[in-house]
Amino acid sequence: MGKSYEGNRHILIMSTLAFFVSVMVWFNMAPFNSTIMKQMGISKDEIGVLMLVNLGLAIPARIIMGQWVDRFGPTKVFSSLLMVMSIPCFVFAFGNSYEQLLLSRLLLGSIGASFVIGIRMISEWFPQKSMGLVQGIYAGWGNFGSAMASFSLPLLALIFGGESGWRYAIALTGLLALIYGLIFYRKVADAPPGKEFKRSPSSGMMRVNSHSDLIILVFLIFPIYGGVALLVWSLQRMMLLSLAWAVSLYAFLGVFYLVHVIKIWISNRSYLNGKVPSGEQNSMKLVGVLSLAYFSTFGAELAVISMLPMFFQGNFALGAIGGGMIASSFAFTNLVARPAGGWLSDRFGRKKILVMLLLLLSILYFSMSSLSGDWPLILAVLLTMSCSMVGQAASGSVFSMVPLVKKSQTGQVAGIVGAYGNIGSVCFLAVLNLLFPSFFFITIGVFAFLCSISSFLIKEPGPKNDVQERINSVNNYRYPTEIRQKV
Repeated sequence: MGKSYEGNRHILIMSTLAFFVSVMVWFNMAPFNSTIMKQMGISKDEIGVLMLVNLGLAIPARIIMGQWVDRFGPTKVFSSLLMVMSIPCFVFAFGNSYEQLLLSRLLLGSIGASFVIGIRMISEWFPQKSMGLVQGIYAGWGNFGSAMASFSLPLLALIFGGESGWRYAIALTGLLALIYGLIFYRKVADAPPGKEFKRSPSSGMMRVNSHSDLIILVFLIFPIYGGVALLVWSLQRMMLLSLAWAVSLYAFLGVFYLVHVIKIWISNRSYLNGKVPSGEQNSMKLVGVLSLAYFSTFGAELAVISMLPMFFQGNFALGAIGGGMIASSFAFTNLVARPAGGWLSDRFGRKKILVMLLLLLSILYFSMSSLSGDWPLILAVLLTMSCSMVGQAASGSVFSMVPLVKKSQTGQVAGIVGAYGNIGSVCFLAVLNLLFPSFFFITIGVFAFLCSISSFLIKEPGPKNDVQERINSVNNYRYPTEIRQKV
């Protein structure tokens, strides 16, 4: 891939492993839901709240991490997140009350923001022509951490033995995050040798191209606060928050949203009066469509991963290990499907592939709505894996475009789009807590169908060929002056 990207395979491996560890920690509770209910004497609804808060804080965290990674660089931000998040992981592992479990799980949801950090790192180290494939490898193999958690942690709990076996298994993932955070800090760099890492302004606010795009951005960030408000509502509904506290939090979210809007306006006021830099002239409409598509793909994936072990245990009379192993099939296909979605987008056109995958995904989720214990187990597993494969390929197609929107603010674009994945998971899990699993799957299918229609609005980002990419590669690398002049 040329000297300007020398060492990129090492960075891809290190970043993917960092995300893999993050996802293992993020979903280390899922295999033990039934065990925790029994040992801690908590209800199914209370477990549902734990699943919800596990995803909820990742919504604002992805926005914040997107700003931080553009300002401070992925090396510092990724390593710090891994080390800091080991603390609530240990608290959850050895918590003795529901309040301890709830608070630690709420904080631990922030580790889901790790995805955004790696997106910016990979975009610095690889050329545009292979962006879909490498981003798919990073996300797909990293997300396999959820399958590894479902498969390996129950086995580790058995090895440790006793009633506390699950606690030691979960604590082990926290120790892994702490150690790998130190390794990551020492072994990676923000950008290739000779290439400048373009940092965003200190304001950290997203830059837009027009006043109409500014309006779109203001509306686009509103559901991010709405997703957190939904989390507050769920806690109040379960009597875990008083009405007074819930109203206070709603008011705080409203004020915070207004402050966010004001900061966006101040940051863009002078920027809009000048000329938008070449290569950063893509519409916020594109970011909006990609966000909704990720809402329906990765959002659904997170929600399904959280509920699937218990779903299989309840409908097919399986134990924790059996349910976890079968449920892991939903994430297992990440190894192939997400890179394949990115590669297909690179090869055959990003818009075309995304529309086709979303349409097929809607059909498969409608089929999942009829899944029950009357089905042959093998058929249920095949349908689950098919649904997973298409959904993850569609996620790969989405993120084949995200790094091409605004190069210097890739973290923030990825933060917005990635946050919608978590918003989707919170919304879908809220539907599951209120209604039945069949309606949960139907809801996902409807959203996927609507997104396949809206994807026709996409105008693919970036240049139509690799000429500009090659010029940038030469300019970014510090060749001797006489050689650069010849080039």
